[in-house]
Amino acid sequence: MAIIKAQKGTKDILPADIGLWHFMEKTALDIFSRYGAKEIRTPIFEATELFARGVGDTTDIVNKEMYTFEKSERSLTLRPENTAGVVRSFIENGMHRLSAPVKLWYKGPMFRYERPQAGRQRQFHQVGVEVFGIKQPTADAEVIFMATNYLKALGLNNLSVEINSLGCPDCREIFKSKLKEVLKPYLSEMCPDCQTRYEKNPLRLLDCKVPECNEIYAKPEIQSVIQSDFICDDCSSHFEELKTYLNELKIDYSINKLLVRGLDYYNRTVFEIKSNSLGSQNAVCGGGRYDSLVKNLGGEDTPAIGFAMGMERLAALLNEKMEYKTHAFVISNNSLEAIKLTEEVRNAGFSCEFDLTNKKFVKQLEKASKVAKYALILGEDEIAQNKVTVKNLETSEQKTVNRDSKFFI
Repeated sequence: MAIIKAQKGTKDILPADIGLWHFMEKTALDIFSRYGAKEIRTPIFEATELFARGVGDTTDIVNKEMYTFEKSERSLTLRPENTAGVVRSFIENGMHRLSAPVKLWYKGPMFRYERPQAGRQRQFHQVGVEVFGIKQPTADAEVIFMATNYLKALGLNNLSVEINSLGCPDCREIFKSKLKEVLKPYLSEMCPDCQTRYEKNPLRLLDCKVPECNEIYAKPEIQSVIQSDFICDDCSSHFEELKTYLNELKIDYSINKLLVRGLDYYNRTVFEIKSNSLGSQNAVCGGGRYDSLVKNLGGEDTPAIGFAMGMERLAALLNEKMEYKTHAFVISNNSLEAIKLTEEVRNAGFSCEFDLTNKKFVKQLEKASKVAKYALILGEDEIAQNKVTVKNLETSEQKTVNRDSKFFI
């Protein structure tokens, strides 16, 4: 009978790797809590309309990558990202009535039907933050600082921050018109996706990864439009103030005029944080401001900014398996005494195991050395004297103490 395997684009997170995932999740709780962010958990499927309206019906995510299914004549979609779901929850649960800023963070699986590659799967996991209610660039600076601090807390220090301003809808329309004008002579040479984007969302032309399109966008006359300061005075002032904050916070950043992000809801500030350890797939964090999304999804007009990070990509960067070891392993040929001592240690708040098959002493010790930090030895003498021998399996130091003492702390 054929073995049933995990589906393409999905992976098991095995016990050997789970320590690393716990580390990423616990670090998120620690760092984001310091900034006042509260965890939120939204459903993994939502109404398809949420993503069409929120993410944008011209994006690759909505057009090509969503897992959508019909149930009871309703169109449902496994979430391809979580900002739209968090915004939906923000609106539905009346969080706009809370004192601003409202800071939320999340972790969990997302689903996109795309070609699996290094650090990217069809079921993948993200950790992210959304901040609602603040239009000033202080929020932008804090969110970027929060993201970099989280990555540094994981031990990732070889980071670079790229920022850009997409402007507001008014100044962005001027830029789109100029971009379409200068690109029109090259329209037939663009990839099919870019030909569609040219009509529906020309800003996303700059997000194309096709080499032939990139050669077109690198032409001097096109670069002159891309590099121009098209944003209005208000957006320019917002961006300059953000740069001031980043300078004062000693955030090493650069301005990337090609940075537009792949989702339609972004405006003004967009940013990416990169690491050079993953080859071409080096972006580990992406985010930006989405001031119109709450209103577009039926809520009150509420400014917002956030970011998301792919946890598989972070795990690939961290690279090393964080081997989990139990705190203690009880070694004894007396199964009854072994299980009693094991429960004592567990009740004291420590992880503990014993040999369920009651193998020979030497076999038990061999196993303990592989899976535990300490061996708790109960021989005939120890049992008779109500004592236990505690052996540090890393240093080989050992001592015999009273059984009723706090030997396991």
